[in-house]
Amino acid sequence: MIGQLRTVVIDCPDPQALAAFYAELLGVPLVEGDSDDEWVVLGGQPGHQPRLAFQRALNLRPPAWPDPERPQQFHLDVTVDDIETAEKATLALGARRLPGGGADFRVYVDPAGHPFCLCWD
Repeated sequence: MIGQLRTVVIDCPDPQALAAFYAELLGVPLVEGDSDDEWVVLGGQPGHQPRLAFQRALNLRPPAWPDPERPQQFHLDVTVDDIETAEKATLALGARRLPGGGADFRVYVDPAGHPFCLCWD
């Protein structure tokens, strides 16, 4: 092994707002932020659990999944126990459901336009 994943960083126009969305969605605490709101980090201690960070990108062109002209590049899969309850709570936070999905996942976008899936086994 060469290393361990420390942080996944997501570009967005408003790091505080998107961090608040994911903190609620994932039940992960805010652990770090800078005074000018350019960078916010959620999650565990470095080296223990991967963290999720948000950095300001004012001119972000969010993915337009499934449009290949603006591909998703990556997405997060979030495991849930009860998809119906999770979907209602996720939509109440500001997510939107997208077309598509499968027998064990549904596709959404966060308030900044990044795709993610709610998955269940």
